[in-house]
Amino acid sequence: MSLLLAVDVGNTNVVLGIYDLSKGPDSPLVCSWRLATSRERTVDEYGVSALALMRHQGIEAGQIKHVAISCVVPPLHPILMSLASIYFGVEAFYVEPGVKTGVKVLIDNPAELGADRLVNAVAGIEAYGAPLIVVDFGTATTFDVVNAKREYLGGLICPGLKISADALFQRASRLPRVEVAEPERLVGRNTVQAMQSGIFYGYVGMVDGILERLLADIPEAKVVSTGGLARVIGPHTRHIRLEAPDLTLDGLRILWLRNQGGRK
Repeated sequence: MSLLLAVDVGNTNVVLGIYDLSKGPDSPLVCSWRLATSRERTVDEYGVSALALMRHQGIEAGQIKHVAISCVVPPLHPILMSLASIYFGVEAFYVEPGVKTGVKVLIDNPAELGADRLVNAVAGIEAYGAPLIVVDFGTATTFDVVNAKREYLGGLICPGLKISADALFQRASRLPRVEVAEPERLVGRNTVQAMQSGIFYGYVGMVDGILERLLADIPEAKVVSTGGLARVIGPHTRHIRLEAPDLTLDGLRILWLRNQGGRK
C-alpha cells in the first residue's frame, strides 16, 4: 500500500487523514482522527499519538509514503515537518505560497490567505464546480467565495460559535456556562434554555444573513459547509444544502497530486 497522510492543523484541532493512493487519484479517505491543537506539544508527543491512532486501524509507519500538511498555527510548522521526517522518513509537502493550485487568487495579498481556506476552495471546486461558497465552521467561521471562472475572490471571517459563546459566559458574570447545542425550544423557559436558544439561533441567523448577501451577488453559487460544527449549524440554515466534513483533507490530497510534477 502507498498511503498519504494528510494533516490539517487548525487553531482548535489537528485532523489526520489517510488516503490509499494505490486506488487512484480519486482515492477515498480511509480513516481520520482529531487531536487537540497544542503549541506546547513536542514532535515526539505528536508522533507517538499519530502512530498509536494508526496502529489501532492496522496501519504501520512504513506504509506512509507521503505527508501533506496544511497549517494555520505557525509555531507548529517545524514540529509537523519534523514529524514527517522523523516518524515517517519523508519530506512533507506543505501548502504555502508557490504551490500549484489551479485556482487564481484575486485578493490583495495572496500570501496572507490561510492555507485551510485555499485548500477548501480547491477541494470544493473539484467536488462541486463553480461558482461556489464554502462555509467552514471552525475556531473562526469563514466564508470563501469562488466565481464561475474558478477564481478565488476572497471572503469573510467571523468569530466561531464557541468563541462567541465563551465571550458571553466571560462577560456576563451571572450567566452560567451552557452546552452549545440545538435547543429544545425557541423560547426558553429558564436562563439555560434562553441562552442556548439565543446562542444557537443567533448564530444560524448570522450565517443565513451573510449567505443571503453573498447569494444576491452570485445567485447560482452552490453553498457547501465543512468544519467541526457544520453538522450542528448547517441543517438549520436556509441556504446550506451540501456538507463535506472531509473537505480540507480531500483538498490536501488533490494539491499533493497536482504538485508531483513540480511547483509553480
